[in-house]
This record gives sequence, C-alpha cells and structure tokens, in this order.
Amino acid sequence: MAEIDKALPNVEQTIKIENPEEAIQTAQEELQNIPQPGEVEVIPTEDGGAEINFEPGAVNQPNTENHFDNLAELLPDDITNPIGSDLYKNYQDYRMSRQDWERTYVEGLDLLGFKYNDRTEPFKGASGVTHPVLAEAVTQFQSQAYKELLPADGPVRTRIIGAVSPEREQQSQRVQEFMNYELMFKMREYEPEFDQMLFYLPLSGSAFKKVYYDDLLGRAVSKFIPADDLIVPYSATSLEDTEAIMHVIKISGNDLRKQQVSGFYRDIELPELITMKQMLKEKNMN
Repeated sequence: MAEIDKALPNVEQTIKIENPEEAIQTAQEELQNIPQPGEVEVIPTEDGGAEINFEPGAVNQPNTENHFDNLAELLPDDITNPIGSDLYKNYQDYRMSRQDWERTYVEGLDLLGFKYNDRTEPFKGASGVTHPVLAEAVTQFQSQAYKELLPADGPVRTRIIGAVSPEREQQSQRVQEFMNYELMFKMREYEPEFDQMLFYLPLSGSAFKKVYYDDLLGRAVSKFIPADDLIVPYSATSLEDTEAIMHVIKISGNDLRKQQVSGFYRDIELPELITMKQMLKEKNMN
C-alpha cells in the first residue's frame, strides 16, 4: 500500500462558489423540504411489512384505495375552480380558432339536397332544389366502406408476431372470435354508431370513435363522436401532440343525475337550464 501511495500524485481540487450566501440559502430550503422523522407515517401491514407515507397530510390520501377515484372529490375547491375556469376559457379559444371550418361545414350540409328553399333571388319562385350529387357520393362511400370495414364475420382480424406455432394460432383464433363477439353482440351500439360515422366522415373530413366503460350499462361501449363535438386547438396536427382534447357531451338531465349518483360525476348542485318552453314564455311576456 505504501508503494501505491507514493506512486499517486498529490492532487488538490478547489471548487469556487460565486455566490456562497445564495448557495447556502438554497441548500437550507432543500433540507426543509425533506420529510423529518416525526412527519413520516409508518403503517404496519398484515404480511409483516410496513407502508411508509411521507405526506400523511396530503389532500389525496383519504379514500384512495381505488385507482379510478374521481379527483374532483379529493381536491379542494381552491384547486378545482381555477382548473374549471381555465378549461372553459380554452374551450372558447379552441372554438374561435376553428370558426371558418365550422361555417364551411354547416354551409356544406345545405348542399346535400335534402332541404327545399323557397327563394326570392334572383327572382320570386326561383328553383330552390339542390342536386343531390354530394349526397350520392356520401352514400356510396358509406356503403363501400361499411362492406370493407365491417364484414359479416366481424371487423377484428388477428396477426401473430414472432414464431408461429399451433398453440399460438389457436390462441389467435380464440382472441379474434371473442373480440368479434364483444363488438357485434354485447356492444349493441357498435354497428349503428359505426354506420353513422361512415356517413359523417366524408362530410366533415374527420370522425372519431370513443370506447369506454359505462357504469350504468356495466360494460364497454363504443360511441361515434362527430367532428363538431370534439374540440381541439385548430393548429394541432394530431391528437397525440395536442395540448387538450375536449368532448362536448349532449346528455339529458336524468342521465346526468344517474352519473352523479353512481359517482362518475361529482354530486354538486347544477344551475337551472333554460329550456325552449321558458324562452318562448319570456319572449311572449316581453
């Protein structure tokens, strides 16, 4: 060891700190953020182990056994209220950014030829019929796409990645049959919603499917989402890189109340909605 020590050169390393007072203050603040032994909660478990909670006073600690708990029930109002205000402001900004597309889409629906207009221009009694060439193109696309994407034996096809063996082929066939059974028989809305989506797709240029678990039905559902009900920033190039995706849900008051009772939505008092009957009554009073 003595010979090795003699072979090593004497090296001195000096670290220069430009603002020592600021560095000391930063280090003290970081030390204060470290949980102290008295602040740590140790919970023994049945198997002889222990759960260590470094933040026993955190707002999301009580009643969080379920991973899918509603965060709105756990967070205080001073946190949820600003989040709601920011989301609503973003919703308005996103709608404003795509006003040109919405106007073009609505005006394009008049060209389907399903509605007769009693025109007074360029002269009274002028023809208000629109040739349904656009509607014919839409229905042809719908029928062709339906036949290709939703065949009689089901839309799901499986493919084996890697080495092929008889066991994997049998497993692949079982997965295919099960998925087709789920989509075509248990998810009764899948086929009509899919057919409706194929009609709107060539009109709007985009269409979306939303697959989720419905607590009221007790199963997975697949819903068609029109492009005008899916709000994203108009500058977004894809749903993967957009900063927010907002879905405008049109729901009845009864279904909304059921979702609140089931715990899907927070059970709060909602403002009274202005119905068409109330609007007519107020108009007649004025």
